[in-house]
Amino acid sequence: MKKLALHWKILIGMTLGIIWALLSSSLGWSAFTINWIDPFGTIFINLLKLIAVPLVLFSIIGGVANIGDPASLGRMGGKTLLIYLLTTVMAISLGLLLVNVIKPGKLIDEDSRIDNRINYEIWAASEGHEVKDGINYLQDPNLKDRVQEISKLSNAQLSEASVSDKIENVKNQEQVSPLQPLVDIVPENFVAALSNNGLMLQIIFFALFFGVCLLFIDNEKSQPVLNIVDGINEVFLKMVDLVMQAAPFFVFALLAGVVSKMAGNDIGKVIEIFKGLSWYSLTVLIGLLLMIFVVYPGILKLFVKKIPYLGFFKAMGPAQTLAFSTSSSAATLPVTMECVEQNLGVDKKVSSFVLPIGATVNMDGTSLYQAVAVIFLAQLHMIDLTFGQQLTIVITTTLASIGSAAVPSAGLVMLIVVLNSVGLNPAWIAIIFPVDRILDMFRTVVNVTGDSVVCSIIADGENMLHFEDIKDPSKTFDLDS
Repeated sequence: MKKLALHWKILIGMTLGIIWALLSSSLGWSAFTINWIDPFGTIFINLLKLIAVPLVLFSIIGGVANIGDPASLGRMGGKTLLIYLLTTVMAISLGLLLVNVIKPGKLIDEDSRIDNRINYEIWAASEGHEVKDGINYLQDPNLKDRVQEISKLSNAQLSEASVSDKIENVKNQEQVSPLQPLVDIVPENFVAALSNNGLMLQIIFFALFFGVCLLFIDNEKSQPVLNIVDGINEVFLKMVDLVMQAAPFFVFALLAGVVSKMAGNDIGKVIEIFKGLSWYSLTVLIGLLLMIFVVYPGILKLFVKKIPYLGFFKAMGPAQTLAFSTSSSAATLPVTMECVEQNLGVDKKVSSFVLPIGATVNMDGTSLYQAVAVIFLAQLHMIDLTFGQQLTIVITTTLASIGSAAVPSAGLVMLIVVLNSVGLNPAWIAIIFPVDRILDMFRTVVNVTGDSVVCSIIADGENMLHFEDIKDPSKTFDLDS
């Protein structure tokens, strides 16, 4: 086991966790798993988040200040944001293409779709929305009895607490100034921003501001500060090393808890959940896997010739497997930085600047899923969205992905914004709740893979990529070697 690469150990831990959860479910031990094993998974994510925030802060400060040239910083920042924006638009477009070709929402039972359509029209009438395609099932005399029965059910569905809370939060956000997102980037209290993982953009703003200011003061005065920043950064990287030594066990606990909570003492629940949403889940998975194994490697090969296909995945294996198990780009960030620097040969000046920004603004997996989810939900309710409305989805999803927190299931909240943008019922997110946690794991792998690809492209463009100096990417980040 000592010679086994870290990502293989993590994969073994994940597999054993799922097997344990299914076994404990069949034997009626789910309560034991949730109470005595799952907490270790929570501890793991908490440890990674504990490291992630200060690591982002000191990495960006050190990365910006060590660039040494404000012009280089501006050029690198511009290229970083542009490439992140382009990959996001590509991910959304791929999602829309797949969902329009496969049409997962139209593969559901016809009677169920008619009921869903009646539900939609009842909601639209109550909220003052115009029915999208002009067809009115509520006026059909043949459906009068079904309309009366369904109208009672729809009221009960809309009262679901977990959904209504999220809708209320989005409504509150809609009442503020259009420039409020810009205002929110600038913290009024830096300590408060540090204590809240959801305010990562504020931390990045402060770190960029601090690092840029270091560039404009005398080297004699800035160097002692830089020495402290670099020293603290090394301490947090060592924390990552120590935590990752126990990653396979922690991942076992994490996956055992996730599956046990879904299954309870009935394995059939997991199977039924995926059967009901199978075509939707399959469409999202196809899109996410294409991004991971086709789109990103293609982009990388186009701009960076020196990194081979398999070499890239060997290098990023630990970060990708950890992203899958934690469902959090922010929690995975410390390991992503280690993999990119040690396994791909990216200079620390680039990785410490590009990756923290990517973990916050680059949500390609989330964007693709949101595009598929919106069209799927429309198809499920017999609504045909026009090209213009789908274009609105592209624009809204791109903007929403920038503000999406790098934590599990944050994409669901942003999905409400996208549904609102095309006049669809935000309460429909309850329909895809059951499979969201599993799909969230794959979405996070996409986000982390995209971050590392963009980081490699930027590093190569700045002549700060030294992959040829790495002897064996699969073993460099093996903590036991």
